[in-house]
Amino acid sequence: MKLQRARIGAFVIAIAFIIMGSFRGEVSTVFNKAVNICLECIGIG
Repeated sequence: MKLQRARIGAFVIAIAFIIMGSFRGEVSTVFNKAVNICLECIGIG
């Protein structure tokens, strides 16, 4: 039972951080970094 509560708590905290980050406009930052990393791995950028 304790493990299940810990998992639910961690899930709720993760969702809260995702929502806070999206309100701060960090989605575009993460997306831009992901695109740059992918282009560098392929060798285009």
